[in-house]
Amino acid sequence: MWCKRALQGGDMCYKHQFYGIASHRCVQMTPTLRCNQRCLFCWRSFEHEPAEEEECPPDTILAGIPRLQKKALAGYNAVLDNTVTEDRWQEALDPKHIAISLSGEPTLYSRLPELISLFNTQGYTTFLVSNGTNPGMLKKCNPFQVYVSLDAPDRETYRAVCRPLSDTWDDVQESLRQLRSRRSAVRVTLVKGLNDFSPEKYASILQDAGATFVEIKGYMYLGYSRNRLARENMPEHAEVRSFAEKIARACEYRIRDENRLSRVVVMERMT
Repeated sequence: MWCKRALQGGDMCYKHQFYGIASHRCVQMTPTLRCNQRCLFCWRSFEHEPAEEEECPPDTILAGIPRLQKKALAGYNAVLDNTVTEDRWQEALDPKHIAISLSGEPTLYSRLPELISLFNTQGYTTFLVSNGTNPGMLKKCNPFQVYVSLDAPDRETYRAVCRPLSDTWDDVQESLRQLRSRRSAVRVTLVKGLNDFSPEKYASILQDAGATFVEIKGYMYLGYSRNRLARENMPEHAEVRSFAEKIARACEYRIRDENRLSRVVVMERMT
């Protein structure tokens, strides 16, 4: 959606506002459809997760990027859509950013470090988004920026909200501890009535992790999550902002920016 809006000269994703990523030049992709969590707030259909029998090699994934990017934008080119300029269309066909985040947990792909290195050598800026359950694999990867999710202040809430297939709370904590030494962000998806409490506990975990940025983002009532949650679980931006302020008061992060449309606040580490 954001890619196509940007292509037509409209608003870009909040990641453009926060990190300078041009949405129409960003490829969202995944090397695997498998995931080892069943998060209530996930928009994906893990209830119908396909059984993967063979992994796609990194060079095959790389070779498919231009063709599949063009296919994803079909109907939006400068000839068919008068809101799209030729310059923006050509830019979209020459993407510069790869967000490894579309579906599934990417660290379950056995050749992920090789794939990221391949993207890096081709001049792409890579963003790796992970649930943090595979710290060993995460440590081997060298993206431009790594995201790790923290969607609960404690083990019990983690089990209830993220519903891991095994108890991986300690693995998530280990992944978070890796973030201090690299350009990184922690994503907290705030679900009203389920994990929007104990800001001081979140703050303690975030302080120990020491990521460069922390994003507090409200759950959005989209996709298959609508089969698991209610619209009332979607917090207003003011509630997201208030929760971020409480976290900031309890740790060494300051609020850097916010995007009301996406209901997200970004905080930056002060030290």
